[in-house]
Amino acid sequence: MKLITLTLAATLAISAQTVKLPPFSKTTLPNGATLILLERSELPLVSIGITVRGGSEANPPGLAGLASLTADLMSRGTTTRTSEQIAQTLDSLGAGLRGNVNEQTMVFGIESLDKDADRALEILADIVRNPSFPEAEVNKRLAQALDGVRARKDNPQAALSQYFSAFFYGANHPYAQPDGGDEASLARINREAIVQFHQRMVVGKNLTILAGGRFDAAAMKAKLEKAFGAIPAGTAYQWAKDPGLPRSSAPRLLLIDKPDSTQTYFTIGQPGIRKGHPDEAALSLVNTLFGGRFTSMLNEELRINSGLTYGAGSRPALDRLTGALTISSYTKTETTERALDITLDLLKKLNTQGLNEAQLKSAKAYTKGLFPTDRLETTDQILNILGDIETFGLNRGEIDDLFSRLDAVTVERANAIARQYYRSDGLVFVLLGNAAKIRDVAKKYAPGNIIEVPLTKPGFSTR
Repeated sequence: MKLITLTLAATLAISAQTVKLPPFSKTTLPNGATLILLERSELPLVSIGITVRGGSEANPPGLAGLASLTADLMSRGTTTRTSEQIAQTLDSLGAGLRGNVNEQTMVFGIESLDKDADRALEILADIVRNPSFPEAEVNKRLAQALDGVRARKDNPQAALSQYFSAFFYGANHPYAQPDGGDEASLARINREAIVQFHQRMVVGKNLTILAGGRFDAAAMKAKLEKAFGAIPAGTAYQWAKDPGLPRSSAPRLLLIDKPDSTQTYFTIGQPGIRKGHPDEAALSLVNTLFGGRFTSMLNEELRINSGLTYGAGSRPALDRLTGALTISSYTKTETTERALDITLDLLKKLNTQGLNEAQLKSAKAYTKGLFPTDRLETTDQILNILGDIETFGLNRGEIDDLFSRLDAVTVERANAIARQYYRSDGLVFVLLGNAAKIRDVAKKYAPGNIIEVPLTKPGFSTR
């Protein structure tokens, strides 16, 4: 046991010094699809993933939720298999099918034992190429999506996130739309819109095909080309231009009224960065200390020292377009003002006083210690990273040079980042709670610039 413990400690020590992506190959199929292969023989498993360029950003105006619905319905029946047959085959293989939609991609994947990889690939290819979008399944899923909207309204933290996006980014920004749609957008979506979206987006020039695990690379390449090479090349989705996030000259506040709430949920936001920005490494270290871990400035003061909440944190959104840098927490209605004041005091303290060498060293050690197991331990994790590298137009230096970029961040650089991004001017506040009891408190933070909406109002619009 002692030997095992020492070996593990040595391994972790080595991993804390550097991280490197394993070797992989990248080619382009005749239809424009990108093919990435990663051979790993440690376990008898094969993972295959499909990334479709576009994601919720590609939703047509007024049709928020269309990408999510399309992705979900692709596994609800194909031209050769019913939803039940797909589920039964997956069960018989012990295979896991996954799907996800984010701002920039639709992602599908399947994992199976290597001996079942051909059958698993057959299922995945059928779902991607030949979804039939049965009318009954479309109607059922639309009803479920509407139930999901109502469920988010019953979950204050989920609702707060949707309202914040709409309020912070503004109606015309791709990230302002609710993830799964709302009552208005879902009412406009029908089977025809879903079919057209699939035909437009799932084309060769929009696809990245990734496979990792125990296989022969040449043989797997031939199988994947056969499975997906016949998909029409189509037209590559053109990314929306990054409009940037100019800082407001004055604070503004959205108050969402939930009269029966005994707590106030709040998010405070300001402009951040995009994925791949030169400031990403330094910003991540500063955020780790401010609100990115349990022993952060925010959590220690709001939870541990004052007992005002069970949790507080901050995060920079790292997407293709410039995103928000947010602070979020919740507290009893009667302590709303105190919690907000402490949060803003901490923000001002970070901006004006900065960090010291010991704090920065701690953030670097924390980040390096978690990264290998959080991001590079499994084949799926590595494939996700490779998919992101392709989507965001990065290279393997995103991982291979990560620790050196972290090491290069000096105290002076970290404090310059704190002054630039963690500011107290032009903040955007979103509060959800009993408006009658916190309305006067809200006026303190954005005098003359407050919008109030009832939680019962359909959708997440702030107008």
